[in-house]
Formats: sequence, C-alpha cells, structure tokens
Amino acid sequence: MKLLHIDSAITGEQSVSRKLTSDVVARLVGANPGIDVMYRDLVAEPFDHLTLRDMPAQGESTPVLDEFLASDIVVIGAPMYNFTVPSQLKAWIDRILVAGKTFRYTETGPVGLAGDKRVIVALSRGGVYGDGAAAAAEHLETYLRTILGFIGVSPEFVIAEGMLIGPDQREAAMTRAEQTIDALAA
Repeated sequence: MKLLHIDSAITGEQSVSRKLTSDVVARLVGANPGIDVMYRDLVAEPFDHLTLRDMPAQGESTPVLDEFLASDIVVIGAPMYNFTVPSQLKAWIDRILVAGKTFRYTETGPVGLAGDKRVIVALSRGGVYGDGAAAAAEHLETYLRTILGFIGVSPEFVIAEGMLIGPDQREAAMTRAEQTIDALAA
C-alpha cells in the first residue's frame, strides 16, 4: 500500500495543518506498518504556476500525476490562506487534474477516474468558517470537495478552525481534530 503525504503550509514548525498531517500519517502507518510513505513538501519544493507549456497532452503522464495515481492513500495538509488554498497546493492540484487520467468527459458530463483513492485532508483555518455568516467566505474546504469530487474522490476531512481566535479556542480545536484522527479508519 502506498501513501502520498502532501504539505503546503508556509509556516513550518508552527503549522497546524503540518502537525495534523503528521498525526494522520502516524495513525495510518501505526495501523499498517508495511505502508510505503512518499512525502512531498510543496513549500520546500514548489511547482511553478501552471502554464500552457506545463499542460500535459490529453492522457499524458507526468511524474507528479504518476505519483498521485500510484498512491492508494493521499494525505493533504491544507491551511486556509486568504479564504482559499495556498498557491503551492493549487499548483500541485493543477498537475493532477488531467483529462483521460483522473477524469474524462462523456456525453452526460464529466466522470471521475480516481475514485479508488482514499484522500484525507487536514484543514486548518484561523477563523471559524464552518457555520454561520462566515461560511460564505470559506473557499478552501468547498473547493477541495469540488475538485476531488470531480475526479471521483469523496475526501475525509480533519478540521481545526478558529486557530487564531485565542488559546482556549485553539486548544479545543486541536482536541477535536485529534479525536477525528483517532477515529479514522485504519
């Protein structure tokens, strides 16, 4: 079994999403000791923004796409920056959404081809956007659900939000996120 671990937070050791992805991976490896883990830090080794030159021809493979396709489980660290995904993560996503590989168009609409993957997203937000009036400003979880759904994946989320409101909110959010991790199917 192969696991691809992706981190995209620019905050290094202080990153909540990096801590959560590390904990998710540790949980999965602990339950499946033979799992093969590949790690990709999108900040340490960023991709350029997508250009026409970078676009694979329909169905053509690239190393990033091959790495994704070869993985049974993908764990993605996704902090919310300015209401959406970090640009580093967006550049990676642009390389895995490839017609003929992860989705195809049909007469009745697009069909996802990556539905055999388990994707766990460790998501962190400084404010609280899950419910209420602020939910309309949340474009991280909704975006990831949309693009992953487009390729046939139903993602699982570990969410820590309200991280910058204060120490009590941060501690409570981390406790809830760790409980979610502990409850993940191995």
